[in-house]
Amino acid sequence: MAKANAISMDDLLKEESSQQLTPGEVVEGKVLSVRKHEVWIDLSGHGIGLVPRREIGLSRTLNEGDVVTASIVDPEMDEGYALLSLRKAAKDRGWDEIKRIFDAGETIEVSAYDANRGGLLMELEGIRGFLPVSQLSAEHYPRVSGADKDEILQRLNALTGKPLQVRILDADRKQNKLIFSEKEAIRENMQQRFDQLKVGDIVKGVITGVVDFGAFVNVDGIEGLIHISEISWERVNNPADYVKVGETVEAKIISIEKDRLSLSLKQLQEDPWAKEVEKFKKGDEIEGTVTRITPFGAFIQISPAVEALVHITELGEGEGIDPEKIFKVDEKKQFTILDIDKESRKISLSLKK
Repeated sequence: MAKANAISMDDLLKEESSQQLTPGEVVEGKVLSVRKHEVWIDLSGHGIGLVPRREIGLSRTLNEGDVVTASIVDPEMDEGYALLSLRKAAKDRGWDEIKRIFDAGETIEVSAYDANRGGLLMELEGIRGFLPVSQLSAEHYPRVSGADKDEILQRLNALTGKPLQVRILDADRKQNKLIFSEKEAIRENMQQRFDQLKVGDIVKGVITGVVDFGAFVNVDGIEGLIHISEISWERVNNPADYVKVGETVEAKIISIEKDRLSLSLKQLQEDPWAKEVEKFKKGDEIEGTVTRITPFGAFIQISPAVEALVHITELGEGEGIDPEKIFKVDEKKQFTILDIDKESRKISLSLKK
């Protein structure tokens, strides 16, 4: 009989040992009491646990009877209860789910809760992360003239609260680093779109940014650039005089690079130079207006679309001639046409009498 009692006691001790809590262990319990600075949890066979207010989480509201998951901070305090953290348990679960999403390469939908000049602040599974500006898609990238930081921030603020398709670019639990990318989420789909395009195609797009050297265009999610030299057959000094952000344009693909299209507006327009140059021939005496003065000569407007060059060697006799002493911008003078090169779109003039 005594032997049977001893075995029964051993079994009880083993059961008790197996139920002992360990730091970092995650357990479930039911809320017994909610007080101002603490919450008491019934851990069933594990006894009672205490959660300090700072370990609950600022945005969480608890009621008696709620079933919660907690992380063990200290399995047995001097008073006999276990010290718990709901915030740590939620964070651990969040990192586990983030690792699963990252390893699987899943595309997920996340909304930014705030923005700074470097990008968007996001939260996933209770873990805060960041989406750098460089990882935004062409549709959302803040193209602004002169890299105006206030305007960039304004564009990024407009994206807060808007659901974005993203992938996790980097997830490091130890360093508490979580980085998102919108570009990676659309890369595969983007490549399929690229494969369907070819040089010479006519596409429609929306102007997303106007800068000194041209305009950026969103073509169905693909970024395109219209260089200042491809905006118009006229001499363009300020692209903003020709296109505006938000405007829909039709353009011709003139080059396809790794992740960007080079586009042209002017190649969809009739070249007025080719038409107007037919009015001139070698040896003609013409009147022209000085548009630019350079160390090697001056550029002369001889018709609305045709500009010609008078080289320094064609300004008169002698060496060391200074074009700025001979010409003034907007001044009209008489010239002789020396040569017309239609293929290179060049006309040479002479000022010599």
